Amino acid sequence: MTTLLTLILVFSLLALIAGAVKRVPDGQVHSVYRHGKPQRLLPSGTHLVLPWLDRVGHRIDLGGQVLRFEEPMADAHDLRGTVYWQVLEPERADAVIEQADQLIRGGALAALREEPEADHADLSHVDCRDLGTRLKQAMNKVLRERGMMVTRVELDFA
Repeated sequence: MTTLLTLILVFSLLALIAGAVKRVPDGQVHSVYRHGKPQRLLPSGTHLVLPWLDRVGHRIDLGGQVLRFEEPMADAHDLRGTVYWQVLEPERADAVIEQADQLIRGGALAALREEPEADHADLSHVDCRDLGTRLKQAMNKVLRERGMMVTRVELDFA
């Protein structure tokens, strides 16, 4: 009976230690939450957390991300685009990282609606590269405040 109790105690202790060790891969940052509130950010490497109190809330990739979108235009054309973005400041981005795709997609479409060239019926004269650069600048005005940055926008009128 004593051996069984010792084995249970040893396995419980090992499970507790295994739950306390968190490994963060290179190129990522993990945010730790305690009681639902952000506690700290874990950079890449091995870290100890308090089991049952701390949990990893977000796994933020610091490398590039890709977002593709398609928007029907007023004329019979569709606008397809690819937005390349990344997280620069995980402290700021942690609060909005779950909505990043919606923020970027909404920012791209809002910036596109503000473009005078995008309202014309004939889109054959529009320089997609130049328009993409202007969209990138417009989106970065909003996203920089949230710790993210658009690195490139590629557009294609179908």
